[in-house]
Amino acid sequence: MALRRLQLIRTLHRASGIHESSYLFGSYRRYSNVASNDPRVSLGSFSSYLYKSQNALPWTSGKTATLRSTMAAEWSISMNVKRSAATQVKAPAQARQMGALQVTISSPGFIYEPYAPREPISFWQRWFTRSGWRRTKDDIILELKSAYAISKLRRKGHSKKEFYNEAANMYKEINTLVANGDKKTLRKAVTEKMYSALKNEIKQRESQWSNVHWELVEPIVKIRTLRARLIGVDRKDLEKVFVQLTLEFLAKQKFEAYDSNGNVVAGDKDKEVLVRDIWVFEKSLFHQGAYWRLCGRLPA
Repeated sequence: MALRRLQLIRTLHRASGIHESSYLFGSYRRYSNVASNDPRVSLGSFSSYLYKSQNALPWTSGKTATLRSTMAAEWSISMNVKRSAATQVKAPAQARQMGALQVTISSPGFIYEPYAPREPISFWQRWFTRSGWRRTKDDIILELKSAYAISKLRRKGHSKKEFYNEAANMYKEINTLVANGDKKTLRKAVTEKMYSALKNEIKQRESQWSNVHWELVEPIVKIRTLRARLIGVDRKDLEKVFVQLTLEFLAKQKFEAYDSNGNVVAGDKDKEVLVRDIWVFEKSLFHQGAYWRLCGRLPA
């Protein structure tokens, strides 16, 4: 009887150990599902995250269970992002066979979890229905990912003010280069995939209009961060990551297009138009001399 009890205790101990490690190294969605079903992590612990807006969370202190879930979420998010990128950003098969060859990745070549506005829901639905609880949990996960990426940027010495100034200059520069058709200079300001898209855009525009006038009315009305994400490229080195920041620009612009005879065919350069753009900027955090580049534009 004593031997059977001892074997049962060992079996339960091994099972609990495997289950615990699966929470730590599994995806955050899997972790959060466990947390929501665990009686120690009650829905009350999430009630402190009251929204000031639909896309922003005030980071207030909660119960111990919430703190533990946040710490585990941060580590789990990091591992999940690294694992996800490792399966998507791979070297060519021939390069992988040559162990001595080191392949440098200048850009992942995709936007990780593109931003899309969340449909607003009522306070009653959010806190008193199962679908609302699931939605609140998903919103918290999205915010935790952004908070983790931004905290990593800050640890690297980046500041919000400096980045916004740089982003505003890049917004003006890239729009001007596209308007002037300066593809040579444009190549340095954007990623390879984005350059291909802009080059085709310039070619299509030049087939319709001879040239265009574009002007930014400074200062930019508003810049805000919508999302931040990390993309890892090496499972063994968690410092080898790219960061992507999704920004919203609200700016006044002037535009006018001309045909080959110099006649105005579209726009009016004397009128200011309020334009909303959503751009995604990318930077490597492990390449020396790396700088911010435009890697994508999203529907506004």
